[in-house]
Amino acid sequence: MIEFKNKYDLEERTAKFGEEIIRFCRTLKQDSITKPIITQLVRSGTSIGANYMEANAASSKRDFRNKIFICKKESQETKHWLRMIANCISDENKNKVRTLWKECQEFTLIFGKIVSKLKN
Repeated sequence: MIEFKNKYDLEERTAKFGEEIIRFCRTLKQDSITKPIITQLVRSGTSIGANYMEANAASSKRDFRNKIFICKKESQETKHWLRMIANCISDENKNKVRTLWKECQEFTLIFGKIVSKLKN
């Protein structure tokens, strides 16, 4: 089972998550149905960390909030693609999908909280 450490270092945590998405997707059989889903999953799953890096280099509070909001959106999109790929894979791989989905759900909640605190 995948274990995500550094719970409070979001930069490292989102990078590790992207790496896990890539490793997981490399194990999947590609066909006409799974190939576009895998592509979307890699794009959104790795985009979370990239946008978080951009947020940390933001030029203003507004820019930071917008980038964090994009992190939240990418997390939500990744959960969608994980759900779709779960319908295309063997039962043995579904535990990996669950673990990735849970981590992504935590990102959604974390980034949502950051955005809401910045609005207040």
